[in-house]
Amino acid sequence: MSSIQLVDVAKRWENTTALEGINLSIEPGSFCVLLGPSGCGKSTTLRIIAGLETASSGQVFIDGRDVTHVPPAQRGVAMVFQNYALFPHLSVAENITFGLSVRKMPVAEMAKRLAETADLLGLTSLLQRKPSQLSGGQQQRVALGRALVAQAKVCLMDEPLSNLDAQLRQEMRSELRELQQRLGLTVVYVTHDQAEAMSMADQVVLLNRGRIEQAATPRSLYARPMTTFAASFIGTPSMNLLRLEGGRIAGSQVSAGREAHWLGVRPESVVLGGGIPATVRGIEYLGADLILQCAVGSEKLVVRTHGHNELAAGSEVMLHWPEAAMHHFDSHGQRVP
Repeated sequence: MSSIQLVDVAKRWENTTALEGINLSIEPGSFCVLLGPSGCGKSTTLRIIAGLETASSGQVFIDGRDVTHVPPAQRGVAMVFQNYALFPHLSVAENITFGLSVRKMPVAEMAKRLAETADLLGLTSLLQRKPSQLSGGQQQRVALGRALVAQAKVCLMDEPLSNLDAQLRQEMRSELRELQQRLGLTVVYVTHDQAEAMSMADQVVLLNRGRIEQAATPRSLYARPMTTFAASFIGTPSMNLLRLEGGRIAGSQVSAGREAHWLGVRPESVVLGGGIPATVRGIEYLGADLILQCAVGSEKLVVRTHGHNELAAGSEVMLHWPEAAMHHFDSHGQRVP
């Protein structure tokens, strides 16, 4: 197991800043997910850890060793790319062992590692096939096998499941997590999909415009977002952010509980029946759930309720949410203690 630490890492190109002041510690044997929208700096961070990009400033440590200026091949990391990068003219076995053969590993040791890796990933019966004869999930396993066969303790993954369909992606999430725990790998995983992040990670690092917005466990990130960006990015549907005026929801007499600029309430925390008047503006039926687009004063409020409720647009409803479900943020989008 290997730890990873970034200290004041920045990346700039002329007048463009991709990363600024990144400080991050990743525990050995943990699954860390870099999450955020396109252009936030997550892939750049991963490539700096791998050594494929050079940081403009700052230091990178792997297992306590300063690798800031160490070539990628000497960092002891393996990487799985988004497009798998398989050689079409080579068999599955040759693709998996390609890196070992380049390093002139003895044939017996290479065959042993190949057999172990293929067995681990369920590829034993496919070793003689070409990539074109494989499904998307099988190709993804081959790319993963090429990383695992090197027996590196750090595995970097750049959106490896994005080319798969929804059902297969869900299955592979479970497989990857189980594999990581069984082998004790330190994994750094890049994605823009919050479902992947929340279901797989020990630690989620939420990036925004080249900065770390919040780094926490999935449960902490959901239950206690530290900024309005974190609040709005995590959750489906995302947290309601209601503008406040004089301690009340704008355009209404509904108290926000305290002085702040924004009141945050999760849609699933809002229940029908209570003392808060609202008007239903729109309805989305999802079977088990019903998503209501409501108006409270001049603010829009999304409510996630049971699918058996029968309501129509234009309905007047009464709502309620517990005090513990309220999150308050200041005018800069920072959580109010």
